[in-house]
Amino acid sequence: MEDLDALGYEQARDELIDVVRRLEAGGTSLEESLALWERGEALAKVCRRWLEGARARLDAALAEEDQAEAEAEPEG
Repeated sequence: MEDLDALGYEQARDELIDVVRRLEAGGTSLEESLALWERGEALAKVCRRWLEGARARLDAALAEEDQAEAEAEPEG
């Protein structure tokens, strides 16, 4: 199995969508369904890490912008 940490967000999301479709379609054995479920959980974690990282970067950029605006305002 490949290293999931090497997957980009879009790759992980697309594979997760495929896993969900396969689970919803049914027709797999219990073993296959469990393997798909575990893969889906791992892919969801990858997506969540990417989104949390993006959120942290956005929050940092907004905080910098707010700080720059506050420093630029004249006191008075």
